[in-house]
Amino acid sequence: MVPVEVLGVRQQQRDQEIVVLLLDSAAELVVPIVIGPREASAIAMAQAGMPTPRPMTHDLLRDLLDAVNVRLDRVEIVALENGIFFAELVLSNGIRLDSRASDALALAVRTVSPVMCSAEIVALAGVEVVDLAQKKEMERFKDFLDHVTPEDFSASGDE
Repeated sequence: MVPVEVLGVRQQQRDQEIVVLLLDSAAELVVPIVIGPREASAIAMAQAGMPTPRPMTHDLLRDLLDAVNVRLDRVEIVALENGIFFAELVLSNGIRLDSRASDALALAVRTVSPVMCSAEIVALAGVEVVDLAQKKEMERFKDFLDHVTPEDFSASGDE
């Protein structure tokens, strides 16, 4: 298991899918997990610290854990089968509960609990992190290579 950070929720441009992004900063990989709009809203609202007039399901679960004096020690993303991510809630009393990844992440954000991900899943589903500045620099370099001529490298006065 490796620690990952819940970066946030994004809508992919090409197919309009909503994903939550998990960052493994050590490997510089992001694991995108497709989630539904309700789950996306639950995660985004919790990250933004937006209060709701009534408790949402994930708020209720957080409050229930508090009421019975049990903490969410961590969330673990434990499996990826046929494109579906499986998670477990690891509780302070030693109990592990099967969970949908999106629900587990929404609860982790609300309880400020660590999120761990199987290293195999990060290697299998992770995509390389490329920041915008790096991407623009690569595009300029590719453009340069497309248009460079041998004369561009001759020093003035060597002719």
